[in-house]
Amino acid sequence: MGKGMAVWLAGMLQKGRRKAVCIFLAGCMLFLFTGAATAPADERKEEKKSITGQLYAQSAVLMDAGNGRVLLEKNGSEVLPMASTTKIMTCILTLEQGNTEDIAAVSAYAAGQPKVHLGAVKGEHYKIGDLLYSLMLESHNDAAVIIAEHYGSVWGGLSQDCASHSEEESKKAVVAFAEKMNEKAKQLGCADTFFVTPNGLDATLTQGGNVGETVREHSTTARDLARIMRYCVMDSPQKEAFLEITRTMSYTFFNYIPADGGFAQGGRTVSCNNHNAFLQMMDGALSGKTGFTGKAGYCYVGALQRGEKTFVVALLACGWPNHKSWKWHDTKLLMEYGLENYELRDIYEERRLGSVEVENGQQKQARLSAQKEKIELLLSPADRVEVKWTLPDRLTAPVTEGEVVGKQSFYVNGELYWSIPVTVKEGVSEITYGYCLKKMIKNILL
Repeated sequence: MGKGMAVWLAGMLQKGRRKAVCIFLAGCMLFLFTGAATAPADERKEEKKSITGQLYAQSAVLMDAGNGRVLLEKNGSEVLPMASTTKIMTCILTLEQGNTEDIAAVSAYAAGQPKVHLGAVKGEHYKIGDLLYSLMLESHNDAAVIIAEHYGSVWGGLSQDCASHSEEESKKAVVAFAEKMNEKAKQLGCADTFFVTPNGLDATLTQGGNVGETVREHSTTARDLARIMRYCVMDSPQKEAFLEITRTMSYTFFNYIPADGGFAQGGRTVSCNNHNAFLQMMDGALSGKTGFTGKAGYCYVGALQRGEKTFVVALLACGWPNHKSWKWHDTKLLMEYGLENYELRDIYEERRLGSVEVENGQQKQARLSAQKEKIELLLSPADRVEVKWTLPDRLTAPVTEGEVVGKQSFYVNGELYWSIPVTVKEGVSEITYGYCLKKMIKNILL
């Protein structure tokens, strides 16, 4: 407080204007406390704005892989093409609904896919498990179509002899596979994702008839792409197989030829090398997939785990040639921001719940309870956690044991994160004529 202000206060006190001084001081305290409360939120916004301002990507997301909470984003809900990052869905869908020991035949349509490609020839046969390495390490476009056509033929009711397919039949099979990709995306909560191709090449699909016809573009958002990667490395029943494939640095396989009613090793050998440079850039790098098309630009989605922290980064439209390295700059920047600013915390708060009045009950009160839970998530020092209780003023009998009558809600930065139901610990029956009669007889006998 300045000297002049101190003199003014002393003069006011001498004049007996204590009320005015109190009001002034109360206002100062209110200003200070309000400023202290809002400062962390303002600092958090400015810090995040500073980070996103350093990103090259048109759209980017940093996600807590433990729960799917978006920690930082830049145009995270903007719908954009995603190039070969598509292949993480192709891979996980095949692992979950296919069989890595299956042998798939190559159609003319699959063999005609553009580079980057395996160079498969019509009539050749490959094991699905081997093709997944071709898909994820080298990003081979024909491998994606061979896989999609093999399973899409089954799901679409087409001939399973893919080598004999016409181009129209091949395309129908691929569309059937893409439909399964879209179904999976919806299950994961990806409302802004639409798959047309299994390899990520730019494409559109016309849906509906002449009336109400719509054209859908192969696209996603950084939020949805991060959500899919999170599923692949954290929640999928095939997450270990997915990680094994995407973390392998090199892999060699061969084609198969029909022999004695089965298949034998063929004469072609294929070597694959992992092009996900991020695996060597940061300790704890888990998985990832690059992508590029002329329309999508450079794209990337990757995951990192260090101690109790697991993050996913998704980048879309992260530059065009000659800026291939921009995606690594953005990925490292976001991962380092997450590691430096977030720690795992348990936000659960225990409270002793009492009883609540019960109207028309054989007991006057009912005891309440809430299950104790461990609610852990990554939080920064600036994140605000608030716990709110919703409890009844009174209940009306009958009340059953375990009946939900309220909740304990946990908010992070104003958004609901978790809730725990408040239940009745012991039931209370209502007062009936029979109950009154029994009580009256009991009192007479006593």
